[in-house]
Amino acid sequence: MNKELRDRLCCRMTFGTAGLRSAMGAGFCYINDLTVIQSTQGMYKYLERCFSDFKQRGFVVGYDTRGQVTSSCSSQRLAKLTAAVLLARDVPVYLFSRYVPTPFVPYAVQKLKAVAGVMITASHNRKEDNGYKVYWETGAQITSPHDKEILKCIEECVEPWNGSWNDNLVDTSPLKRDPLQDICRRYMEDLKKICFYRELNSKTTLKFVHTSFHGVGHDYVQLAFKVFGFKPPIPVPEQKDPDPDFSTVKCPNPEEGESVLELSLRLAEKENARIVLATDPDADRLAAAELQENGSWKVFTGNELAALFGWWMFDCWKKNKSRNADVKNVYMLATTVSSKILKAIALKEGFHFEETLPGFKWIGSRIIDLLENGKEVLFAFEESIGFLCGTSVLDKDGVSAAVVVAEMASYLETMNITLKQQLVKVYEKYGYHISKTSYFLCYEPSTIKSIFERLRNFDSPKEYPKFCGTFAILHVRDITTGYDSSQPNKKSVLPVSKNSQMITFTFQNGCVATLRTSGTEPKIKYYAEMCASPDQSDTALLEEELKKLIDALIENFLQPSKNGLIWRSV
Repeated sequence: MNKELRDRLCCRMTFGTAGLRSAMGAGFCYINDLTVIQSTQGMYKYLERCFSDFKQRGFVVGYDTRGQVTSSCSSQRLAKLTAAVLLARDVPVYLFSRYVPTPFVPYAVQKLKAVAGVMITASHNRKEDNGYKVYWETGAQITSPHDKEILKCIEECVEPWNGSWNDNLVDTSPLKRDPLQDICRRYMEDLKKICFYRELNSKTTLKFVHTSFHGVGHDYVQLAFKVFGFKPPIPVPEQKDPDPDFSTVKCPNPEEGESVLELSLRLAEKENARIVLATDPDADRLAAAELQENGSWKVFTGNELAALFGWWMFDCWKKNKSRNADVKNVYMLATTVSSKILKAIALKEGFHFEETLPGFKWIGSRIIDLLENGKEVLFAFEESIGFLCGTSVLDKDGVSAAVVVAEMASYLETMNITLKQQLVKVYEKYGYHISKTSYFLCYEPSTIKSIFERLRNFDSPKEYPKFCGTFAILHVRDITTGYDSSQPNKKSVLPVSKNSQMITFTFQNGCVATLRTSGTEPKIKYYAEMCASPDQSDTALLEEELKKLIDALIENFLQPSKNGLIWRSV
């Protein structure tokens, strides 16, 4: 089995948009006891170099509920091994005594003034996967150059040290502490900063259903609702407790929409609840659905929820701001493949909007810069249902997002307005933003590379396409090479990201489309959006134009049949 041995043993995991992520199994490019020990030894070596007070300040370790019976590899076991490596080297470790939402780790790193932290999770990936997500002392995920340096250190420490396998240390070492109670209490206290209508929440007649997708979310969302003055949301019984097999869904990603929300929608109909909230297995992302007048469900996309959050967080800021607060000091952020709706709101309302590269690690590090310069960041998001309201945590957070949606819905209910109706109001005021995001599966890295290389040498060498079918292209930005035809010096303003493929096309008809590879899965993703001005209200026309453009994009640029790409199954 030479090929399989080569695949397993001849490469190492690298840091994607969310840390190290791979299938659980044997081999250096998979997640297992050994690769987690090696990664932690590399972390130790790097942190020792960066922080003279490493052994005073300590390190945070959290984990989700993933696991594999066949290899007895579980997030909890990997977390214990991570802790053991550091405890054996006399580093204080804050190891959560039970599973927690991913945002609790960056939150704990900040609050406990630790030098760094790791969350063992693969978020919403398939059940076979797991991951190792690293946060810096700031509470934001690591970006370059830290990731490259840590990988170098891992290469230098591949032989397990004495004591690295000794996971008994988590029960015996006086350097191990459990931060669960303290962090949970402080997190819930901080949530009050983004609660504006507690009185109203306690009286609402609205009912909510919450599903935690067989993951960590149930207890924490229940607590958050209590903090906001709500009655507890109705849990989906089959999905409320951890199950590493995710046995009631075909994939544990709430982004997939109605097909994976089946149980929660049926329960909501039975319980007469109008709103369904779904946190993904590690509770850092949120999907939401609302029952419509005609009995159908509206499952909001990440971009639509962001339009609502953007309106809501700014509206609450305006109503609660101090007299000398300046709107020019206010910021909202989004990743560059996300909807430009916040940009439209910002232009009209006078606050700032900024874009980052895809991945919340870039948003987190930009928020730190802004806060250090005395700015106020109200909201940040990525279209793949990752939201951050306020800045208590510097990563996406499904727990706080769930309870903010509930408060928004309760507030609108007092005026007899649904979330969907409010979304239309936002679009009517700031301009319709109609977007579509999807993906193809591709397991051959060489195919992916050739698709993007063809776009860089389209009609002739070093020439990008001027048309996509009949649609004229105005500008091209290539983040992989750092080229941007819209800039005077032809250089991209966003940093170059050589390890991943990403090209954005701006069309003459106002549409913006991006093709990119996923940082966590074998996918080629595409994103397209029509941004209209407030006077263009013929949505059917805009949708038709967007659909034609996406068809042309797929047929001309991705060529799925020629390249053997697998269509997303709906």
